[in-house]
Amino acid sequence: MQPEMVSMQIILLASALLVFGVFMNSSWAEDKLVNLTRLQMFVDDLPNMPRIQGFEVVNGVPKPRSFKIGMYEKKWKFHRDLPASTVYAFGTSKRTATVPGPTIEALHGISTFIRWQNNIHSTKHILPWDPTIPTAVASTKKGIPTVVHLHGTIGEPESDGNANAWFTKKFGDRGPTWSKKTYRYINQQQPGNLWYHDHAMGLTRVNLLAGLLGAYIIRNPDVEGPLGLPHGEFDRTLVVFDRAFSTDGSIYMDPTGNNPSIHPQWQPEYFGDAIIVNGKAWPKLTVRRRKYRFRIINASNARFFKFFFTNGLRFIHVGADSAYLGKPVASRDILVGPSEITDVVVDFSESKTNNAILANDAAYPYPTGDPVNEANSKVMKFWILGHSEVDTSRVPEKLIHYPAPDLSSASQTRYIAMYEYTSDIDEPTHLYLNAKPYEAPATETPKAGTTEIWNVINLTEDNHPLHIHLGLFVVLDQTDFEEAGMEEFKDCMTKLNDAVKCQISKYARGNKTEVPAHEKGWKNVFKMRPSAVTKILVRFAYIHSNASYEFDPTAEPGYVYHCHILDHEDNAMMRPLKIVR
Repeated sequence: MQPEMVSMQIILLASALLVFGVFMNSSWAEDKLVNLTRLQMFVDDLPNMPRIQGFEVVNGVPKPRSFKIGMYEKKWKFHRDLPASTVYAFGTSKRTATVPGPTIEALHGISTFIRWQNNIHSTKHILPWDPTIPTAVASTKKGIPTVVHLHGTIGEPESDGNANAWFTKKFGDRGPTWSKKTYRYINQQQPGNLWYHDHAMGLTRVNLLAGLLGAYIIRNPDVEGPLGLPHGEFDRTLVVFDRAFSTDGSIYMDPTGNNPSIHPQWQPEYFGDAIIVNGKAWPKLTVRRRKYRFRIINASNARFFKFFFTNGLRFIHVGADSAYLGKPVASRDILVGPSEITDVVVDFSESKTNNAILANDAAYPYPTGDPVNEANSKVMKFWILGHSEVDTSRVPEKLIHYPAPDLSSASQTRYIAMYEYTSDIDEPTHLYLNAKPYEAPATETPKAGTTEIWNVINLTEDNHPLHIHLGLFVVLDQTDFEEAGMEEFKDCMTKLNDAVKCQISKYARGNKTEVPAHEKGWKNVFKMRPSAVTKILVRFAYIHSNASYEFDPTAEPGYVYHCHILDHEDNAMMRPLKIVR
């Protein structure tokens, strides 16, 4: 390359960085990071996030409800001894906005209409971001692009929160697939746990780090009531994520990329050592000696959690992601990947101590990264009061049964390969699914109402939680590659990008990993083991009925599937999913 061309590239890159606010300044210097070992744990009470009823009752009859939720820039205290942090927060007003946002409680069969309003007036993001990856970019005076995806929803494409359906304040700038101001959530699916979060192209990782996330629950009293599970004050949602902080309280994100000459800011994973639950670092909760239900959402960018209680208490699993299990499953620990949801009951009457610490033992990146340290190995503390009490709640022997997956009904078999590309210094530059960028035409085009088998081939060293919009799936098995043939298969895939022609059956015949019992039900995200093939059966229809969708799933802008490590999704481990008739 000619010297003048190199100089021009440097000038253009520097100009881009100046425009988009990526340049490093003193506030981002690592020596300004908070020494978390000096922060006292378990001093803040666990918040119970504000609740919004997603329906209204008229003359005793539930009816659809329409309301507004805004996104605001404000200050938020993550810890008693930290200065307030600037965040982006969801709420019905700036004063009431929280991190995470309000928990929305919807009713099965009753639609909820939400006008998501972008009230972030600043034109410079509070976190560094990278203009060299595919990114939503607004006019310089129009604000920060955002768009909301309801994770786990079975609903119309226009309300799915497509990455290019972003918008800025007062809808001043709009992405190429933007179509409507008010989203309709039909809520006809099975009862369960969902969560909402930003999904703007190339900005998802920074917009979530800034605080744009919240819980959403679909309830069906007719089906759930007879189960007798803990409810009311004994039913709590725990939204868990990690953050790092500068000494001024600001959320810290490394402003320098691992390949700065290629991507000045992008890093393959974000990790912070402060573990946040419902907006507080290492909070505490006083409980009684009885059963509690905890809906635990891993809202981290990249961190996996392996949860366990230091005093040996059990988890009794009643649901995973957005669906109930057929029967409860007990375990002493749970591995939860980014965006996965685990729904558990904990019986504190079984504790022989007066307190219990919810702890974490997952390496980061998972599974071969650094071991946990003193800060990120603790999650929260439970203070257990008094003696065992009369507890009328229960965990029944049977929960909610959904039809078992029928392999014979699969109309198509697909192969989805996960690739990581590296630079000359062997650092990741970007990640693809099936060696294709997001902009390439859709190759996954299932028919509405059908079932397919997907073989997800992980050719990387990371565990990737794969999320499929609209579809629910059951994990059938996970098979390792034979080590001797792995490189040969990867070389063939690099050339042909065709698992059948590369004889995947010849190489993927190593050890099989048993799917944990509590994850054998219907899910919308699952952890794809490295150097393995994960076979899933995907259903593009309701799992609880044979009814057709109440919407047109073939409409634009369609759906997507992607890795839910947000740093991977942004660059650019996401592909379009187009439903056809």
